[in-house]
Amino acid sequence: MKMSDSREIKAPPEVVWAAILDPEVLKACVPGCTDMAGNADDGFEASVTQKVGPVKATFKGVVTISDRDEPNSLKLSGEGKGGAAGFAKGGADVRMEPSENGTLLSYDVEASVGGKLAQLGSRIIDGFAKNMADKFFQNFQEAVEGPADPDAAPEAEDGKKKGWFKRMVS
Repeated sequence: MKMSDSREIKAPPEVVWAAILDPEVLKACVPGCTDMAGNADDGFEASVTQKVGPVKATFKGVVTISDRDEPNSLKLSGEGKGGAAGFAKGGADVRMEPSENGTLLSYDVEASVGGKLAQLGSRIIDGFAKNMADKFFQNFQEAVEGPADPDAAPEAEDGKKKGWFKRMVS
C-alpha cells in the first residue's frame, strides 16, 4: 500500500522538526501506542495494540529515523511483530517546507503486512493502513498546533490556544 498527502501546520519548520523527533510526541500520535522508549539517534522501541478486521494484536517493534536533512526532510521506518497475527512494516518519507501559515508537511507512506494479517485481503489492509497514516498525521498536527476544537486547548499567556508541544518549546 502506498499513499501520499500533505498538511498545513501552523508552526515554523523548526518546531515541526523538533516535534517529529520527540518520543512523547510520537507515542501520542501513533494510534494504539502503549509504550515508546528510545531516542531519534538510536531508534525507538514501541508497543502498539491494533484491531485489523477480526484480528487484534499487540505489535512490538522498532521505529528508526534516517535520511535526516534538518529541518527539511527525514524518513520514519517501523517494523513490528504481532505474534500469531503476523507482522507489519512501513515507512514514511516526510518533507517540511516553510509556507505562508507555518509549515507544509508532505508525506509518502508505504506499508506491508504478512502472516494472518495478509490473509484479510488488500482492501481491508489498505484501508486500515490509510486510516493509521491519516490518524498519525492528524494527531501530530494537533500535538503541534492544538486541537481542531479550540475550546479543548488551554490558553497561553497571550490568550491564544496552542498545542501542548508548541507550549513546551515556546
